[in-house]
Amino acid sequence: MATTTDIGKALARESRRLAKAVDALSFGEPVTHVYNPLVHARKPHERFLDLADSAFVEGTRDAIWLGMNPGPWGMAQTGVPFGDVTQVREYLGIDEPVRKPANEHPKRLVTGLDCPRNEVSGTRVYEFAREEYGDARSFFGRFFIVNYCPLSFMEESGRNRTPDKLPAEERAALFEVCDAALMRVVELLEPRMVIGIGKFAEDCARRVLGPHQVRLGLKFGRILHPSPASPLANRGWAPAAKKDLAACLAQLD
Repeated sequence: MATTTDIGKALARESRRLAKAVDALSFGEPVTHVYNPLVHARKPHERFLDLADSAFVEGTRDAIWLGMNPGPWGMAQTGVPFGDVTQVREYLGIDEPVRKPANEHPKRLVTGLDCPRNEVSGTRVYEFAREEYGDARSFFGRFFIVNYCPLSFMEESGRNRTPDKLPAEERAALFEVCDAALMRVVELLEPRMVIGIGKFAEDCARRVLGPHQVRLGLKFGRILHPSPASPLANRGWAPAAKKDLAACLAQLD
């Protein structure tokens, strides 16, 4: 396995390659605006890659946590998967400048680390990490977080549209690019497991990586998605996630 310095640089190269590939795609109505935080929030994103990789010292990384795509008040603002602004600053210690996207939605302004809104999903994820594993370096010593799709899609009203709700042709072109990127990241990081944050992410992991499971030495699992749109998550996401994660990691014993 390459050194952490080499892997950190390779992750940044993969991020830039993915950013360029998805920027070449086209999306039509009802999507009117598309944000690519790998571009406009590149500085905090690559700082996150450095942090997540430098924390990993030796041995084998337990798992990649795989999310769906950026939230409008999370990664779309900060470039960090599940990147609630408060958690990015205080828990991850990242405070890098963010540029404006080329086509900014008037109802979803990008203000970077100055964003006044919090992303509930991101708050839940990183508060859980702090509670269960301590500081960020301890958490990332075992896990890495990545989104399957790097783009955030918005309708004219400002409503968020998830990748699985795109028209079939657009979805197929997007997934082809994202599939290839996920494979490269897994081959680079060599985790023992990929844990989907929600069913969509788990399904993506199994679809893309399942045929290569033996070669990659992978297992798969899932934890409850922390979205506030989920009644189960709102009844106590952290205890549910702790139980789910324990079941996932038990496969590695």
